[in-house]
Amino acid sequence: MNETAEVSAHFRTTAVRPGPLGLLREALTEMLGRRRLIAYLVQADMKKKGADTLLGNIWWVLDPLLQMIVYVVFISVVLGRGGPDYPLFIFAAILPWKWFQSSIQDGISSVSSADKLIRQIQFPKLVLPVSSVVAGIVNFAFGLIPLVGLILLLYRDRLSVTLLLIPAIAAVQFFLNLGLAIGLGALNVFYRDVGNISRHVLRLWFYLSPALYSVEQLQKGTENLPIIGQILLLNPWTTLFTAYRDVIYFSRMPNWMDLGQVLVGSLVLFALLTYAFKRAEPSFAKVL
Repeated sequence: MNETAEVSAHFRTTAVRPGPLGLLREALTEMLGRRRLIAYLVQADMKKKGADTLLGNIWWVLDPLLQMIVYVVFISVVLGRGGPDYPLFIFAAILPWKWFQSSIQDGISSVSSADKLIRQIQFPKLVLPVSSVVAGIVNFAFGLIPLVGLILLLYRDRLSVTLLLIPAIAAVQFFLNLGLAIGLGALNVFYRDVGNISRHVLRLWFYLSPALYSVEQLQKGTENLPIIGQILLLNPWTTLFTAYRDVIYFSRMPNWMDLGQVLVGSLVLFALLTYAFKRAEPSFAKVL
């Protein structure tokens, strides 16, 4: 195979710098054309994370369950709040959030942690944050195992065909994860504080989203602050948490209109941050 053909257009010539659409087209070509490399990076990431702990990949199943128990004890036992079938109510939020959190944190460090490789080999750097988000899909899939277990063992009355719609909601979330991971991965190359700040931002984002409580409680709590309430309702995770709970907890169809709006916003964010990533990419080797 011609080695030149394997190299991205960006590395073959720098005589003409592509415009925004050209860079986006190049980025999509890199993501689709380097599927084998992305699959290899995902497999390597899974093996590394599994080998670093005693229980290995079993943690992908245990971790969301343990986090659910912590919140259930705090909210239901200590504060005396919650609601009917509260463990399932909160697990429907913990599962997608853990995927989002891991995708963002792994995406932030994906480029900077490959500094030696970037300085030695020419390859499309975009595959690094993309592979970190794709690897998160595997974790999310493993998290569906305890979800099904909870429903079959404790909440059989909530078993419904609407559970089959989880992948559709996850597809919307995927583009939100991907766009933020790509943008923050590039930003972290130049400002290494991004990783530290992100942990606090993600924690605050989780608590301001209707994860531990319902949307109705959010609206009631912000009755005296209508502007704040409206801003919180614009949070994409208000829509995503509601959609996941609709199909898991309430056994009903999600609001497709709201999901469509989040999808459009996520695609726009993905396009903008991918363009920013491609603009910054030539400087990665110099900075790292």
